[in-house]
Amino acid sequence: MSRRSSRDLKRRRATRKPKRLFVIFCEGRNTEPSYFHALKRIYSNALIKVETIGGAGVPYTLATAAVKRANSRRERRSSFEERDQIWAVFDRDDHPRFADAVTKCQAKGVGVARSNPCFEVWLILHKEDYDKPDGRHGAQARFRVLCPDYELNGAKVPPLLVEQVEKAERRAEIQLSRRAEERKPYGQPSTTVGRLTRAIREAALEAAS
Repeated sequence: MSRRSSRDLKRRRATRKPKRLFVIFCEGRNTEPSYFHALKRIYSNALIKVETIGGAGVPYTLATAAVKRANSRRERRSSFEERDQIWAVFDRDDHPRFADAVTKCQAKGVGVARSNPCFEVWLILHKEDYDKPDGRHGAQARFRVLCPDYELNGAKVPPLLVEQVEKAERRAEIQLSRRAEERKPYGQPSTTVGRLTRAIREAALEAAS
């Protein structure tokens, strides 16, 4: 190999962008982790690490754990970690301190993928537009109609569903626009999970280029 071609090869290696890491704190122990693991298989050029934090105080407990991780990484961050992202994924449901959890994350640079009333709102948007404020049980029932193989708190999220993520992102933004027009940004139904999936997709494309 010539000296010139050797330098060119080193230059190409040096400018290649590292994979970006997404640390995702989830409230649920089944549905949400299953979804993000399925997404990980499709967009493998983005690194995804899923951690579940349940128990009392969710989602505020979840936000606290995510912020703690963010602070820890900030103290020892290397140049390879500067663009990594930490996200908290939680539901409105009947949890206390929901708004406090959102504020706590935003103040510390932690991404928020919140759904009202539940994560199934996000899953429904992979199949259709959805704008019915019929509560958690109604949203879960609707998703079971759309995906009969889905078992609440048990089965894995169907892999083929995740392939429709870009459609879900567009529908979610329309849904959020409706809530904004109503001056109820956290109202039912709404979800910001699409902002997390879009960040993952963009990071995967960037790493592949």
